[in-house]
Amino acid sequence: MNDLMIKMYVSAKMLIEREEGQDLVEYALVVALIAFGAITGMGFLAKGLNNAFSNIAVTLSANI
Repeated sequence: MNDLMIKMYVSAKMLIEREEGQDLVEYALVVALIAFGAITGMGFLAKGLNNAFSNIAVTLSANI
């Protein structure tokens, strides 16, 4: 019985200390952060381009 408890303890401890999947999670978080930044940046860029083309359209309409 004592051997079984020791084996269970050792196997549980080894399972907790495994770090194999940790790198994958870190890479996924970095990719998600880059994607969020790109989406936010594209939103601001789209608004700026829309305003620029609107100003060009207003200027052309006023001068024609």
